[in-house]
Amino acid sequence: MRAPPDGHTLLMVGTTQAINATVYKRLNFNFTHDIAPVASIVRIPIVMLVNPSLPAKTVPEFIAYAKANPGKVSMASTGVGSTPHMTGEMFKMMADIDLVHVPYRGGTAVVADLIGGQVQVLFLGTETIEHIRSGKLRAIAVTTTTRLHLLPDIPTVGEFLPGFEASVWFGIGAPRNAPPDIIEKLNKEINAALADPKLRARLAELDGTVLAGSPTDFGKLIADETEKWGKLIRALNIKAE
Repeated sequence: MRAPPDGHTLLMVGTTQAINATVYKRLNFNFTHDIAPVASIVRIPIVMLVNPSLPAKTVPEFIAYAKANPGKVSMASTGVGSTPHMTGEMFKMMADIDLVHVPYRGGTAVVADLIGGQVQVLFLGTETIEHIRSGKLRAIAVTTTTRLHLLPDIPTVGEFLPGFEASVWFGIGAPRNAPPDIIEKLNKEINAALADPKLRARLAELDGTVLAGSPTDFGKLIADETEKWGKLIRALNIKAE
């Protein structure tokens, strides 16, 4: 953010930065003010996963099970303030249930413990698809507004909790004072790359939705997502540890 605004220093930004803007009380930068939006790239879905030993096979069954066992169901995440954590907190709030948050330091250990039954539920991306297909994990919902190509039979959370949406998104930002002509040129080239069939195919393997658009479009996404997660974080008084 303090680099020369000449278009040669760029930053990959995404959901994590939108969350961190509120979950960290003291940052030496203002995310929405100090970043010049260049172009959005992709939106990647999140899957609600449970250990197969859990009797719940649907979102309504999971909510009923959690209500019958308050404070006894463990919700894992990849860390306090991570996207999986925030997605789970949103689910808890909208479903009005009590889950015990168990933060991990990364994805490998948390998936292993979910498979092993040490924790019961986890919100994570489609990197878990092989575990779902092998039966080691059970997918009961996806958090995007539409069902996934990779998991067409798995409903969305929003089908049971209207208005629920969470996803991982990425885009490119530049230092705040980058000249408009440089931003426009970078945006044009990034959108051209996103139109390439090979790149689109690779993103589709992750069930990613291409987010081609203008710098203004990306700026609105950043603002909307920062406010959405900020509202949740403030309501629940979540702080980074």
